[in-house]
Amino acid sequence: MENLVVLYLSSAVIALTSPGSAAPAPDLYTRGIDWLSRYGYLPPPDPRTGRLQTKEGIESAIKQMQRFAGLKETGKLDADTLKQMSVPRCSLPDIVGSEDMLRKRRRKKRYALSGSSWESTNLRWSVLSYPKLYSSLSSDLVNRLMFYALKVWSDNTNLQFHELDKNQADHAEIRISFARSLHDDGYPFDGKGGTLAHAFFPGSADISGDTHFDDEETWTYGQPDGIGTDLFTVAVHEFGHALGLSHSSADPSIMRPYYQGPVGDVSRYTLPMDDLLAIQTLYGMKVNKEPTSPNGHPTPRMPELPSTPPSRTGTKPPKDPSTEERCNGGFDAVANIRGEVFFFKGPYFWRIERSGSLVSLSPALVKNFWFGLPPGTKKIDAVYERKTDSHIIFFIGSQFWVFKDTIALPGYPRPLSDWGMRKKDGRVPERVDAAFVWSHNGHTYLFSGEEFWRFTENQGQAVPHPDADYPRSTALWKGVPSVPDDIMSWGKAQDTYFFKDNSYWVLKAGEMDQDTVTTKSTATDWMFCPTLSPTPVSNPRCGKCTCDVNKASTFTGPSLLLISTLFQCIRMLN
Repeated sequence: MENLVVLYLSSAVIALTSPGSAAPAPDLYTRGIDWLSRYGYLPPPDPRTGRLQTKEGIESAIKQMQRFAGLKETGKLDADTLKQMSVPRCSLPDIVGSEDMLRKRRRKKRYALSGSSWESTNLRWSVLSYPKLYSSLSSDLVNRLMFYALKVWSDNTNLQFHELDKNQADHAEIRISFARSLHDDGYPFDGKGGTLAHAFFPGSADISGDTHFDDEETWTYGQPDGIGTDLFTVAVHEFGHALGLSHSSADPSIMRPYYQGPVGDVSRYTLPMDDLLAIQTLYGMKVNKEPTSPNGHPTPRMPELPSTPPSRTGTKPPKDPSTEERCNGGFDAVANIRGEVFFFKGPYFWRIERSGSLVSLSPALVKNFWFGLPPGTKKIDAVYERKTDSHIIFFIGSQFWVFKDTIALPGYPRPLSDWGMRKKDGRVPERVDAAFVWSHNGHTYLFSGEEFWRFTENQGQAVPHPDADYPRSTALWKGVPSVPDDIMSWGKAQDTYFFKDNSYWVLKAGEMDQDTVTTKSTATDWMFCPTLSPTPVSNPRCGKCTCDVNKASTFTGPSLLLISTLFQCIRMLN
């Protein structure tokens, strides 16, 4: 465990609901077991012996997790437990060591130690690089915040921290950097909205003590909770790991595994008692009154922090879409790419893994993932992955782009007219509303308005032309919207998913006309949004209002549910 990486997540690593009953995702029970194993409450499955978990063992693990999180110990994956499992958190396991050791340790204290610490209490730190992409924090302010975040741990211990400049960084125990994607430590960052930072426990390895922050996050100082990510809070937590602390079950504690937002006045922040006892166990209570540097000289005067957050012209951090933005639906495009589902909305996208888990509740910027689209792109009309060469096709207005992985090929954009589509009135479509490859026959389908075209794509063919007898009316696809936002084939069964507004419909593989097509909630099944209110949906074939109440709603009274449903319908009709 000495060099175990610590990851702060801006969303849960595992989401505990799957996209609809028809979606081929692991069920809630399996996801719960995976979450408990990931964070140390259950031993990981043994592929050699096929070891199975017992019912009693699982209930015990759930209770342990609930106790650690301060929840009622039911031993069941109830609503409060599932909600806690989806809270942003650090991915270091909560339980470090064997169950027997844990029981013995728990009788004495609630905090946890990683089992490693620095031999010296005089530790050096250095900032190797600074945030560049979206943060408005200056390098000077970053240094000050790091100073104060480390000072939190030295105020009541024998620890003394000494800043080194970048040229002396090789001599520092704690090296701090802001990086993106792959950065040579085996733990790549995943762009905005995923992992926020990670740090390494003390030890003899070169990477021990290093603390890395994802440069694609919007790092802030002094902002209200919900605006960006507070750098000081994350830094204090990560430095706790870099000094040898694991997670604590105490509340309050900066070492709780769940991200807690800004702490208030940075200069006056003090460690909660649990964290104070933990760090003093490793490094002792403070003895030296006047901290000195290794060469015997007093440390520099404590830097002052600005009273208000700074701003730099031209570097405003992008505003994150709120939960309401994610849960209101209205996605511009939806695509199955490499077996994962991408939901595009404005300049952002959300990503669903093969397992059905939402990678992050916060979106990523399209421009930071797909390189070659025009600057200022605000809307993607349709996207699909071409099966002949795995290239990815983006449609925006009257143009299209072809990508190899995340890089646009040279020579693009090209006009939509290259596809040879003509409406029945002879006009070239102004845009593509939906695009997908139907797994039933391998053909590519493009929808525009209430017409669609079929294409037979061949290896090496730059742009196909429509098959004979097209376009045809979208009315041939029964029980689904006539003008969908987008369509995809997905899952083991390769069913066809139609998306419109905040709803989706599933046609079984190879079928265009089913006896019954159920309207489902995109917000609930894909975006993991609360189910406390009915999900209003539009009838796919008429403009009149209908309301479909999600069966998983947590309303306890049928009368309340009925009243709420009626009000939703009245609002829509008005």
